[in-house]
Amino acid sequence: MTMTTQEAAPDSAVIEHKAVGEESLAPQQARIMDPWSYLFAWLGGCVSIGTFTIGSGLVGTLNLLQTFVAIAIGCTVIGIALMINGQAGHKYGIPFMVQARSAFGFTGTRIPALVRSVPAIVWFGFQSWIGAGALNLVSDTLFGYSNIWVFFIGFQALQIGLSVLGFHGIKWLENIGSVFIIGSLIYMFFSVINKYGDEISANLINVEGTWGAPFWGGTMLFLGIYSTMMLNVSDYSRELRKDVGPVRQIAIYANSILPATLFMGLIGLMVSGATGEVDPIKVFSSAVDNKLLLVVTLLFIAFAQVTTNILNNVVPPAYALMDVFKINFKTSAVIVGLLAFGTFPWELVKDESAAGLNLFIRTYSAFLGPIFAILVVDYFILRKQELNLDKLYDPEGPYKGVNMAAVIAMAVGVVFALIFSGISWYASLLPAGILYYLLMQRLPSAQRFREN
Repeated sequence: MTMTTQEAAPDSAVIEHKAVGEESLAPQQARIMDPWSYLFAWLGGCVSIGTFTIGSGLVGTLNLLQTFVAIAIGCTVIGIALMINGQAGHKYGIPFMVQARSAFGFTGTRIPALVRSVPAIVWFGFQSWIGAGALNLVSDTLFGYSNIWVFFIGFQALQIGLSVLGFHGIKWLENIGSVFIIGSLIYMFFSVINKYGDEISANLINVEGTWGAPFWGGTMLFLGIYSTMMLNVSDYSRELRKDVGPVRQIAIYANSILPATLFMGLIGLMVSGATGEVDPIKVFSSAVDNKLLLVVTLLFIAFAQVTTNILNNVVPPAYALMDVFKINFKTSAVIVGLLAFGTFPWELVKDESAAGLNLFIRTYSAFLGPIFAILVVDYFILRKQELNLDKLYDPEGPYKGVNMAAVIAMAVGVVFALIFSGISWYASLLPAGILYYLLMQRLPSAQRFREN
């Protein structure tokens, strides 16, 4: 039996063919991405202006070398974590919302869904405002017309329209855009060095910085940007060709995430260290003297928001809405786009909001680390990488309701993360993972969740 519509999603029929925009929660054999397409998708999805802002926030804390190493460590951890938690989706073709049922239960899965969806929608709004600002400046530069609200609403409408195409749209958008993204990143990086070389040397290279706790906190910040994707990586890995093994997967994640993060993080650090400015639109409008090159750079900023939003910030909350409200993907994608208006992104991009954005990342990372640990322990240790799909799609089966072992372990992990807020993601892993394993062995209510 072949399933291609959301109405059939509650059963476990396998999707063998997927049309444009017909995403489903059901297990799928249809794999539309080869390794190169998958790499380009992640590259485009990780060119985040949020990374620029994080780099800006490290001025006065880390020097240029320390920031480089912090980004490298963070991205290495990201690549390994994505490969590990993405194995269930890659093997069985299931999304995050289904993967989490064996650990949290059908009803309990709404907890990690909410934790994953809120940051996605916030980043969606934040990055859409940045993209609209770039388009507004292009219009002002070329035609003398400026109206940020017109461009914001139009830009959001464009992204909603692209979102409803699903992973087929994502694949071709990212493939086509990656060459432009790579070239623009290289150009912007060297433009900043040429313009602010002396200031960068004085303020970022020839300063001591620190290799202590703030350094490890810096690795967590860059890791934290992607810690959301570590949860729902199965949403993406289920699209990757089945013959791509774990080692190649790590290579794909590393070779896509690391370059994008290095360029954006270091550009943010260098420009803010040289000028004190954290608004990327203002930064690049001052760093580029040639009008044509300025327009190209601003169009890159706008395009980067589209590639990031559609991959990272639409799919997770859309799948969550599909699961909770039993609606189709296209409707869910439209709702997510409308919700992004309510995040007040014009407030998030203000200079004084950089510290608050860092705090926001640390706070939601406190919840993401424990959930990640629980999912990994559940799949690799308790299930031994073997899932019963019939039970995962049976709302009246053993995974019905809420698994309190997962909820308790998550709560304890969050406490540890908040206590050690500077390294919240790291601090939460062991307490949550170990406690979940112990509770699954000893908590009576967890007995039926041990069935596989």
